[in-house]
Amino acid sequence: MKKHSNEKDELTDKRRFSYRMNVFFFASFVIFSVIIVRLAFLQFVEGPELSQEEASNITKDVPLPPVRGTIYDSTGEVKLAYSKPIQSLYLTLYKNYGDVDGKPSPNIGEVQDIATRLHDVFEQYKLKDSESLTVEKIIEEMDLNSRKANGFMPRLIKSDLSEEEVAYFLQHKDEFKGIQIVEESVRFYDPDTVAVQTIGYLKKFRSSKSLNKYKEVDEANKTQTDPGLVYTENEFVGFDGLELQYQDALRGKSGYTSVDVDLRNLPEGVAGSTPPQKGYDLISSINKNVQVKTEQAILDQLSWLHRNQVSGRLHPNAKTGFAVAMEVDTGKIVSAASMPDYDTNIWRTGSITNDQYDDIKYVYQNGTIRSFPPDDSKKRAESIVLLGSTIKPLSVLIGLKEGFFTTNTVYSDRGSTTFGGDNRRVQNSSGHVYGAMYPRDAIRHSSNVFMIDEIGKKMYSKYGATGIDKWDEYMKQFGLGVSTGVDLPNEFLGIRDYMNDTESSLTRLVYGSFGQQGKYTTMQLAQYTTMLANKGKRMEPQLVREFRDSEGNVVEKVKPKVLSTVEFNDAYWNEVQRGMATEVSAFSGFPYDFARKTGTSTQVVGGKLVDNGVFIAYAPRNNPKLAVAVVIPEGGFGSSSAAPVARAIFDAYDEEFGLDGVPKKDQNKDSDSESGTQ
Repeated sequence: MKKHSNEKDELTDKRRFSYRMNVFFFASFVIFSVIIVRLAFLQFVEGPELSQEEASNITKDVPLPPVRGTIYDSTGEVKLAYSKPIQSLYLTLYKNYGDVDGKPSPNIGEVQDIATRLHDVFEQYKLKDSESLTVEKIIEEMDLNSRKANGFMPRLIKSDLSEEEVAYFLQHKDEFKGIQIVEESVRFYDPDTVAVQTIGYLKKFRSSKSLNKYKEVDEANKTQTDPGLVYTENEFVGFDGLELQYQDALRGKSGYTSVDVDLRNLPEGVAGSTPPQKGYDLISSINKNVQVKTEQAILDQLSWLHRNQVSGRLHPNAKTGFAVAMEVDTGKIVSAASMPDYDTNIWRTGSITNDQYDDIKYVYQNGTIRSFPPDDSKKRAESIVLLGSTIKPLSVLIGLKEGFFTTNTVYSDRGSTTFGGDNRRVQNSSGHVYGAMYPRDAIRHSSNVFMIDEIGKKMYSKYGATGIDKWDEYMKQFGLGVSTGVDLPNEFLGIRDYMNDTESSLTRLVYGSFGQQGKYTTMQLAQYTTMLANKGKRMEPQLVREFRDSEGNVVEKVKPKVLSTVEFNDAYWNEVQRGMATEVSAFSGFPYDFARKTGTSTQVVGGKLVDNGVFIAYAPRNNPKLAVAVVIPEGGFGSSSAAPVARAIFDAYDEEFGLDGVPKKDQNKDSDSESGTQ
């Protein structure tokens, strides 16, 4: 019995042992299978990537700054923004001079010696007006703890070296291990200050990351595999205007030097280099001659308003002026002036002093597309103003379209009218009574009463409270209250006061009908004027004609673009055009029949009522070539403050291009030649 029990136990032990061995062999099989699969994955899938990463750990790419393209005026010959080569001194650190456990490196004495010797050379050979570079500043630029750049990256010590400095360092290169003279470029702008807010300016990349564009670039830098697209901290980038709008095209691509580095991330040698690629040149639509004459006309007019009475008084607060000239068929902007302006060359180093900023803070923004007050007190009119009577051609178009009257309707103007339950009274300017008039006469005489009775009140009668929405729809169709599409950053869309429900819908429609319920930019006003000229095509305002490569080949021509079209009976357009015939003394002797509308918008500024001068026009009347909009905040009547500027613009355009297609400058040359021959 006992023997049988022992045999049974022995059999059980053998079975357990066999089971354990099977589990062991199975587990071993699974483990080895996983290892084999992982090795295969490493070799065939991750192998190439790991090999590349291993190589990148040995060789690093150091970017070389790109060469920025030039911005020309419309002739393709006048440089409005261009880069000139300068020589800069860079220093590569071949030792780790960073802090050790929070204490200065034991080798800090070497750093101080290098910085002192560099300082002595800079002091001996620096340019006369250049700023001294202290030893402390030089050490700061060395970035010993690699806070700004990796250890193998060269440090910019000084830009714009004098010829003597360059010669000295080239001759004594062996005495300064790691120094390198690099040719870079610095941005210059036309000293005649041509459309400076439109052209824009540059700042260093490291101080430009407040802009979303450069935030994205900074993030992309971390994973960028193309060295040509890597931005360096000291690189200059567009910060406003066309410089920002077309940053990618103007920039080109960085070059790079491939540097062998050790495990400490310090350089061991140079493997090779790839030169930078120059950015595209930009041919703008701005014509320098027309632009300069536009700017001067505004300054002259502001000065005139300070010395001569308009509407019975002087206008000392008329200190800013804005004008846009837009080709009717193409949408090209020939001139865009925001005055006063300033010399953009102050941004040459990528930054300005506090004193310099104080000098330009009210003029460096582009008042043709933005809204800002001319001083901190906000007691002066902004760069956008109410349209005043310049809205009346559109009001009449709306009235005709809605069927409120026809081109043959006769209206009796009594000089004033009332509206609302409280019989609020509104009158024409100076209380003029115009009597019987057609719609075109209401535009020519600038009748507020006609606009109120025939458009404002009737819009409310037809649509009730939703009449405001219908009015808003019409405004936007003509580019008022929406983006014009202009190729400039940070465009302001205007202020649609008629959408403010603090007043009744009737009140807003009444005041909106004669231009007292919407503030818009001069660019929006120019686009609207262009639509009146071409009978309903909303052209995209364009500031670029074409792009060219470094060899002068045209890469892209910017074609005119129609953003939208409004459909009105041709008779309505003709009626409005006939009405745009206000008497304007500034155009005395003008050789072309032209369509125009003066405006004087009244608004409260600093608790006081002020009159802003507004003027729109296009010429010639029946074959329009150019549309012009001018705004003179606090300038008084538009016919006296803004119209003279428009006249100067038309004359300048006629001289350069010819409002009839024949440039008058060519005719003058021919006349001079004939006179000289006789």
